[in-house]
Amino acid sequence: MAVTVNGDARELSTGTTVAGLVAELGLPDRGIAVAVDGFVVPCGSWESTALRDDDVVEIVTAVQGG
Repeated sequence: MAVTVNGDARELSTGTTVAGLVAELGLPDRGIAVAVDGFVVPCGSWESTALRDDDVVEIVTAVQGG
């Protein structure tokens, strides 16, 4: 299936979850936020949130500072 991750097209296996995408990208499971189609997915729901064809995923990293 095709999704967009931070503006880049990406092919994923059908049934890939948010947690699976985060792992595939080699990102930590803390200190990041994930939104799918404009809605933030709580980290407790990553394992159960399956991505769908044409989803738009934004992943942001928390940074310290002001």
